[in-house]
Amino acid sequence: MSKPLSPDDIAARVAEDLPDGAYVNLGIGMPMRVAEFLPPDRECVLHSENGLLGMGPAPAPGAESPDLINAGKQPVTVLAGGAFFHHADSFAMIRGGHIDVSILGAYQVAANGDLANWALPGAKAPAVGGAMDLVAGAKQVWVMLAQQVGKDGAPRILERCSLPLTGPACVDRIYTDLAVLEITTDGLLVTDLLEGLSEAELQATVGAPLRFAPGCRRLRASAA
Repeated sequence: MSKPLSPDDIAARVAEDLPDGAYVNLGIGMPMRVAEFLPPDRECVLHSENGLLGMGPAPAPGAESPDLINAGKQPVTVLAGGAFFHHADSFAMIRGGHIDVSILGAYQVAANGDLANWALPGAKAPAVGGAMDLVAGAKQVWVMLAQQVGKDGAPRILERCSLPLTGPACVDRIYTDLAVLEITTDGLLVTDLLEGLSEAELQATVGAPLRFAPGCRRLRASAA
């Protein structure tokens, strides 16, 4: 098997799929990397639920401003034409169905698109935050998993989630270090597969049946 995709490789693969003109919310953590890989000839308007539209890539080291952050308190930049607004207005955009794609991390995803990404056993005072609004209000929900299999070796893509749900049947697509999977009415469809990884080997990492698209694209990790 080839080297699994890095978080940057996954972010670049996600950015490749974003349509021109899309309004996109990037979740806290790995999804924020997507801003670094948007093609220069494509305009995607990045939204942050703390009241920012037109978010750019992360600032250069030393250029960070404590007054310019995203919802996860990470420093960001603002592109020409960007706008600031009240937190309530930001959630009105989300709940009103004005976000085309919401990209989030996850603990578990089910074959029917159920998402669990806010509570782990034993965690202190978990809070779902804005994720439940995003998965309910966005037109599409994409999930990024840095590791398709958990540190304990258990699959994170399952027939049914065992953790508390963020939203039911809301995920459309999953990007991982091993594959890209679509949630369809017929279950999980693999459209991209890591180079050197067999279909049987991928199936062994998933707790639900897989189908494979004809001409499944092969993924290769970057040299870096």
